[in-house]
Amino acid sequence: MKQIEVQIMGQSYLLGTTDNGDQKLLSAVEKVDAAMCKIRDSGKIKARDRIAVLAALNLAFELADRTAPPATRAPGEPIDQAQINSLIERLDTALGLDGRLL
Repeated sequence: MKQIEVQIMGQSYLLGTTDNGDQKLLSAVEKVDAAMCKIRDSGKIKARDRIAVLAALNLAFELADRTAPPATRAPGEPIDQAQINSLIERLDTALGLDGRLL
């Protein structure tokens, strides 16, 4: 296993990877960095941990959407905003009183 240094939202991280996993890891880092920077640049959220949680949720949602069976959600079908709001409320409760996601 080897280590490579990457930058996510301007901060350096030393990550371990297999000898042939560099490109996959770098691709993942690019996606995470882009997702976090987009949230940060929106100006609504400043806390790094909140940005990371939202970026993780966005990326997981995209992955689930791509891998969902066709019968679950038709292409172009709108996302259920009530479910998203419920998830944000549960996350806010879990994170406590030190701030809200949105």
